[in-house]
Amino acid sequence: MNNNEIVESLVALLSEDQVNTNQDDLYDASADRYKKYAKARKALDVPMPTAIVYPNTTEEVSSLLKYCNENHINVIPRGGKTATEGGLENWKENTVVIDAKNLNKIVKIDPYNMQATALAGVELQTLEDELRKIGYTTGHSPQSKPVAKMGGLVATRSIGQFSTLYGGIEDMVVGLECVFPDGHISRIKNVSRRAGGPDIRHIAIGNEGTLCYITEVTVKIFKYFPENNKFFGYLIKDVETGIKVLREVMVNGYRPSVARTYSEEDAAQHFYHFHKNKCVLLFMAEGTEGIVSATCKGIEEAVEKFKDGIIEQVDSQHIEDWFNHLNWSQQDIDDEYEGMMEKDAHAGFTTEISADWETIPKIYDAVIKRVREEFPRAHELTMLGGHSSHSYINGTNMYFVYNYEISCAPEDEMMVYHHPIQRIIVEETINAGGSMCHHHGIGKFRSEWTLDEHGSAYYMLEKLKEAFDPNGIMNYGTIFPQEEGIKKYIK
Repeated sequence: MNNNEIVESLVALLSEDQVNTNQDDLYDASADRYKKYAKARKALDVPMPTAIVYPNTTEEVSSLLKYCNENHINVIPRGGKTATEGGLENWKENTVVIDAKNLNKIVKIDPYNMQATALAGVELQTLEDELRKIGYTTGHSPQSKPVAKMGGLVATRSIGQFSTLYGGIEDMVVGLECVFPDGHISRIKNVSRRAGGPDIRHIAIGNEGTLCYITEVTVKIFKYFPENNKFFGYLIKDVETGIKVLREVMVNGYRPSVARTYSEEDAAQHFYHFHKNKCVLLFMAEGTEGIVSATCKGIEEAVEKFKDGIIEQVDSQHIEDWFNHLNWSQQDIDDEYEGMMEKDAHAGFTTEISADWETIPKIYDAVIKRVREEFPRAHELTMLGGHSSHSYINGTNMYFVYNYEISCAPEDEMMVYHHPIQRIIVEETINAGGSMCHHHGIGKFRSEWTLDEHGSAYYMLEKLKEAFDPNGIMNYGTIFPQEEGIKKYIK
């Protein structure tokens, strides 16, 4: 089918004002924040989608998917456009972006049963604001909170800055509604727990738009006690000391909402007013007065146990001030984009991985050493470091952070700088038995390592794709490796 035929069919299914073929909007929809510099410089080397559509109901999503499935048209589900691994990038000529903008209703806030239901296009900040009015919170606070939307958060297995207390989005989802490529609508009911076979919520959670389109989600909510928040900050001698303190707090059963340790380099760009060229360890405790008191005691005991690695405690107000300005808004995104349009950029990227407590420091040291020794443009890096920001009883994550001044053509930036560094990180992590993606997902730009990540368990993913998307119309190239696309747009 040609583009005009597809657009005519989409208008017939929906209405004219629900089908967007504006060229600037289609260009913007061609890629997510992964290629922000190339996008800003009008240098994207991927095809533009045919149209962006805005369904108003789940039934319209069903009709759209059924039409695209029957006509073998690629579909990219889209929420708040904050993806960072190429999950929204388009690798197909005939592609329809299904945007959740009009699915923007909060269905129900139910404080007695401690849950809230919202359609996929509701912004997390909007839901959070409504909950705060009555003394509750979602407990979910990614840096993209002001613009991220509920469907996208669930589809990408998002995590928030308070995850050590509240968990990731997968721990918060109670039930959901989703639509499969053949148009079938599935509703997973809202119950506290059940043993009715495998947990089918996880077919949709984290599928990154490759199996289904999420239209509605129900999440747990929590009572909110901001008056009890306590903050701790320390200068420490090295990353390993910070990891040891984090482990001590977690294995002793305490759950601070925030528990982080930063390398010297990464600390310098966050804590310029007090870091003194040292690593930084920080905590936030929240909840009822009794829980906060116990958590604070646990933090202090852990710090005392490893006092030989603690240089000094810092004013807690510094930590509170930093955290209150951590999230970025749509205006921040727009300002960054406009800045890249006008001048060569100083770019920064991250790759987040996870492993057990014993392995994380080894991965960190091995990655930093290899990047400095093997990356051909290591001399052009303006920062190389990392931080741990999400911990569990049996391990933690590591957020590798690397900045550089771009001195190549915009369309070559990712392959010249980001991808070679990410390859080193992924190789070291997988070889050590960790996971190459803690919470940003696989997208398209880690898909070449999906088989290495899952090993023999990839069989299970593969069978899900065959069962639910046999025509392969859902977000071509994301999660599931497509050699043609990888060779053309990555290598």
